[in-house]
Amino acid sequence: MTHLHRFLTIALLLIPSYQAVAQDSIIDRQEWQAIFSQFDAEGTLVVVDEREGSRGTFVFNKERAEKRVSPASTFKIPHALFAIDAGVVLDEFQVIPWDGKKRSYEVWNHDQTLRSSVRNSVVWVYEVFEGEIGEEREREYMEEIHYGNADPTGDSPFWVEGNLQISALEQISFLQQLYRNTLPFSANSQRLVKDVMINEAGKDWILRAKTGWSGTIGWWVGWVEHPTGAVFFALNIDTPNRTDDLFKREAIVREVLQSMKALP
Repeated sequence: MTHLHRFLTIALLLIPSYQAVAQDSIIDRQEWQAIFSQFDAEGTLVVVDEREGSRGTFVFNKERAEKRVSPASTFKIPHALFAIDAGVVLDEFQVIPWDGKKRSYEVWNHDQTLRSSVRNSVVWVYEVFEGEIGEEREREYMEEIHYGNADPTGDSPFWVEGNLQISALEQISFLQQLYRNTLPFSANSQRLVKDVMINEAGKDWILRAKTGWSGTIGWWVGWVEHPTGAVFFALNIDTPNRTDDLFKREAIVREVLQSMKALP
C-alpha cells in the first residue's frame, strides 16, 4: 500500500501517533497581551520551549488556542507530505507546470517546484495535489495524523474556503511530530518538507515556518531549532484590515521569541 500505511505500523510501535499538549502543564502568558496590543491585534499564541534549562508550554489566550479555525496555507506543510507519499510529486526539483491562468500574484504565474510553492504559498499547486490525491484519500491522511477535524469537504480549496479546521494547540502537536520524524511517512519525506520550510538561519539556529491567511484569520506556525532543543510556535490573529494586518503575524511572534532569546 502507500508509504503512509507501511510507516504507520512502525511509528505506532515506537511512539504514540498523536501527542496532545498536556493541559495541566500550560503556563498562561497574559503579559504577551502588551505585544498583541502594540500591533493592535486580537489572537492567540502557543509557544513550546524544549531547550534545556528553559522548558515550558506557554499560551496567550488559551480559550482561543483550543478553538479550531481554517488552517489556510499552513496546511501546505502536511499537504506536501501527502503529495509526496501519494507519488504526485517526487522531490523538491520536480517541475509542476503552470496551467497558464493569470492570477493576482505574479510569482504564481509560471512553473513551480515544491520549494517555490511553499516559499510563495502558491495555491494552485496544492489544488493540483488535491485533484490528484482525491477527497477520500485526503481524509484518510488527515485522520492518520490527527490533523484538526480532518474534513476535506466544502468549497475549494477546502483548507481555505471549506470545512477543514485546526486549533493552535493541534498545530503544535503536528509540528512536534514532524520535527521528530515521527509522522507516519518516510523519514526522507519528512526531512524534505522540513527543508523547504526553512525561512532563515544563523550560526546555531534554523527557523522553519509557514504563514497562512483565510481572509479573516492569519497564521504563522513553525519552530526554531537550537543545539539544545526546538522552540515551537503557532499564532493566529484576526485580520479585519485584510492584507494590512498580515505583517503582524510574524512581527508578534518574533517579538515574543526574541524576548525568550529564541531568535536573535
